[in-house]
Parts: sequence; C-alpha cells; structure tokens
Amino acid sequence: MPSIESTISPLDLELEPGRPAMLRVRGTHDPAGWAAEARQVLASALAEHGAVVIRGLELHDATEVAAVLDRLGAEPVTEKETFAQRETYGPGVYSASPWPPNQPMCMHHELSYTLVPPGLMLFACLSEPTVGGATCVADAAAVLDALPTGLVERFERDGWLLTRTYNDEIGATVAEAFGTADRSGVEAYCRTQGISWSWQSDGSLRTTQRRRAVVRHPVDGRRCWFNQTAFLNEWTLAPEVREYLVEEYGAGGLPFNTFYGDGEPLDEDVVRLINSAYEDHTLRMPWQAGDLLAVDNIRTAHSREAYEGPRSVVVALASPTRPDSAPPAAEAGLR
Repeated sequence: MPSIESTISPLDLELEPGRPAMLRVRGTHDPAGWAAEARQVLASALAEHGAVVIRGLELHDATEVAAVLDRLGAEPVTEKETFAQRETYGPGVYSASPWPPNQPMCMHHELSYTLVPPGLMLFACLSEPTVGGATCVADAAAVLDALPTGLVERFERDGWLLTRTYNDEIGATVAEAFGTADRSGVEAYCRTQGISWSWQSDGSLRTTQRRRAVVRHPVDGRRCWFNQTAFLNEWTLAPEVREYLVEEYGAGGLPFNTFYGDGEPLDEDVVRLINSAYEDHTLRMPWQAGDLLAVDNIRTAHSREAYEGPRSVVVALASPTRPDSAPPAAEAGLR
C-alpha cells in the first residue's frame, strides 16, 4: 500500500483566487499518522504559499491537534507575554485568543513583539460558526511591497514600539503574562527580553519594548512586514471602546498601544493605511469542522472575522524562530 506522502504532492493543492491554498485529504481516520507521512509535503507547500488549509483530517478535539503537532516534529512554543488568558491543552496547544465575537481581530503575526516568536502556527476548527468567523491570511512580503516607501524606510530604521499597562482589570494579569507575580521574577524576564518596566504607585506594571517591524525570513531571506503595529494600536479599537479606555485610564495608561520606534504616536491615517494594505492582500476560506490551517508565522499574517454562533478553534504554536536579531536599543533595554 503506498504511503500517504507518496499519494500527495504540492501539485495536488487547490488554488483559487482570494483563498489560501487547500490540500484535501481523503480516506484517513488517523490525523497524526497523516502528519507524520506528509510533513515534508506540507513543509514544501508552506514554503511556496505561506499558508495551507488541510481539509479532510476530521479533527475532533485538542488531543488530536497536539498529536498532529507532535508528529510534524515541530518544537512547541510556550506562550509568554500573552494579552488574554487562554486554556492550555498541551505543550504549545491553546484555545484561541478570547476576543468579542462581534469585533474582527485585525491582521497580525503571533507574538511578533517577543524576541523568539513561533515560526509555525496551526489552527484547528473543531466547530464552525453559523456566520463569518474565518481565520484569514495575508502575505507579509506582498503587504510590505504595497506600503509607501517612506513609511517602510522609517519603520525599518526605527522599528516599532509597544507599550502595555497591566492593571488586573483588562487583559492578562502580570502572573498570566510572565508566569509569575513576583516582582523580581518579572524584572528578570524583562531584563533578558529587552523590555523596559516601571511599577506604578497603584501596583500596576507598565512596560515598553522596541522590535523590528521588517524582518528577513530565516529560510528564503525575503523581506516581510512583521509586527503588530496596527493591530495593537488605539486607532484600531472600536471608537466607543477607545473612548472608554482613554476616559478610564488616560491616554498614557491604555492596556496596550503602539508607536513608531522613536516613540512618536501613529496617526489614525497611518494605521488605516496599514490595515488597508492587509485587506487588499487578504485570503479567506470559511471554516469547516475538522479543518486544519497551517501558517508560516513569519511570512504570513492572520486575522479573524467577526462571527455569529458557536465557534471552537484550537491553536498550536511551534518552531521558535529568530527572524532577525532585535534592534540594539531593544537588546540593551529602554530603561
């Protein structure tokens, strides 16, 4: 009997305009076994397309997703500096980030504000919503080419800045984000990760970190727009949410915000321009229960559409990667 790999090749990928590449799997009731046999084929498809939907694996639960990740041979990534608490199902395997169903989650690269983000992401749909809810993707090299040259040059020169305020009211707590609530432990982590910190009089923590906005892919060297500048910026929030947060915490105490790498605020028009470039290069495919979406996290950004009805997606983070070294100021810290 021929192996799974011998019966599948990247040439079998279904390519349609506006949709990510899709690979149909037929006649298998062993997703982990398929992953072990098809890992090289999948790697080749990701190298060519950046994201691939695998349909027909009939994934039913997080245990099967963890088994697929294991058989792919990818090193799991433990999430640090999270923005919201997730359920942990196994090494590198989590529930999807909690986000209001009626609000879209803008394009971003997972954990691009860390020094060693995951190079591979797996999204497994256990149950699809009744309306919307697709996990969309966009090619980061194409987005970079679509942005104005002057804007790209500034971000390449200065990077991007992320500020966070941990207030135990919105988003992850200090303990959830850093794995400890002990101040010395938090400070030790920040020191090694190029994060500036300050403890406020009310006990809250504020952090600042500068990262590269444009990186080279570690395999093929292509330049990619790799950051969460627009996603985590105040102007991407729904107007009523932004107004509430500014009123409640002040412009300088928002749970998160982004800036140019030199600290200058981003104009609303710039944020809209970045999100517009993403939208122009977005590929969408509605979920079907049992689907698996594999994403090269350096080359490909992802987002989530608003949705109605139940939606259950499990996320796996793997292949810790340094696409580029951090900028000197980030490595030294900004304290």
